[in-house]
Amino acid sequence: MNTRLPRWVWVGAITLAGIAGMVNAVGFLGFEHLAVSHLTGTTTQLGTALADGNWRAVRHLWAVLIAFSLGAMLSGLVIQDSTLRLGRRYGVALALEAALLLAAIPLFLRQQLNGALLAAMACGLQNAMVTTYSGAVVRTTHLSGMFTDLGIGLGHLLRGLPLPMRRLTLSGLIISGFLCGGILGTWGFRAFGYHALAIPAALTGATGIGYVIYRHHALRLLRRPGSTPDDSGAPEREHRREG
Repeated sequence: MNTRLPRWVWVGAITLAGIAGMVNAVGFLGFEHLAVSHLTGTTTQLGTALADGNWRAVRHLWAVLIAFSLGAMLSGLVIQDSTLRLGRRYGVALALEAALLLAAIPLFLRQQLNGALLAAMACGLQNAMVTTYSGAVVRTTHLSGMFTDLGIGLGHLLRGLPLPMRRLTLSGLIISGFLCGGILGTWGFRAFGYHALAIPAALTGATGIGYVIYRHHALRLLRRPGSTPDDSGAPEREHRREG
């Protein structure tokens, strides 16, 4: 894992992990009890439904898998790169995620599967966006990789090898962010029902606004005479190319 990432990536990854935890909690507590932020359990449920011939469940689970993938595809269309660049349109991707979450609320209220599908699409978009800007080393909508990194670190510790502390710290913070998001999502669902999705939508929008402000500030610094690319690795020509 490349943990020599700029501070804004760390903050963004932890915040987005919390958002994913909230969305997943609401989806799981909803009328279909579907996990929408990751696909491992959903794929297992699909296999079980196929074995049992439960075709209603098969349709619903396939739809969730497809929705998550479509969200990732949407992120690819917007960002269009696998390299960390400050000029990439992460603000647009975050705005789309917030819109998907808000649009899911009335559908959930009418107990329509499309609500869960929009939430899954939002999670797929977010996960693909984070993968893109982090070089495919940070995932915020599921934790298997983070726990794997922690286990590897413990193995190194037992062998007396140097501990990759930055790697372990980032993994621990993302896990903690997702867990806290799950707690907040549960509290929000019990207090506000499906309207609790407005909370992660607002946080996603705020994260997008914060990113746009940071981007403009960093690019303004880059335009100064004698300036060098910042820690995001975004050269000034990236800004000119994207307008």
